Amino acid sequence: MIGVQFTTSMVMAGASEMLAYGTAVKIKK
Repeated sequence: MIGVQFTTSMVMAGASEMLAYGTAVKIKK
């Protein structure tokens, strides 16, 4: 159960990071 929760948090962190990166790129352009 802990492993699933850890994986989910990692995926969410990666998704939010990609979203923030994409937003930064849009603002730069």
